[in-house]
Amino acid sequence: MVPFFVQIKCKLGQSYTVANALAEAEIASEIYSTAGQYDLLVKFYVDKDTDIGHFVNEKVQVLPGIQDTLTIITFKAFGAG
Repeated sequence: MVPFFVQIKCKLGQSYTVANALAEAEIASEIYSTAGQYDLLVKFYVDKDTDIGHFVNEKVQVLPGIQDTLTIITFKAFGAG
């Protein structure tokens, strides 16, 4: 599985609606509300053969209340131990 993150800017007053829609769709691993330019930070996992661009375009950006997204593809996770 390949992890990646998407920062989501929501239309005004839609952050909780978008977060709940993501949770109900069961496509996100973790969903966080954030301060700053974006309202949500969402972690996803997809199979290594999945096109991340198509996934974001077809599964995430189509949700009502989303104004903009920024996809972050990561390389290596560092951890203790």
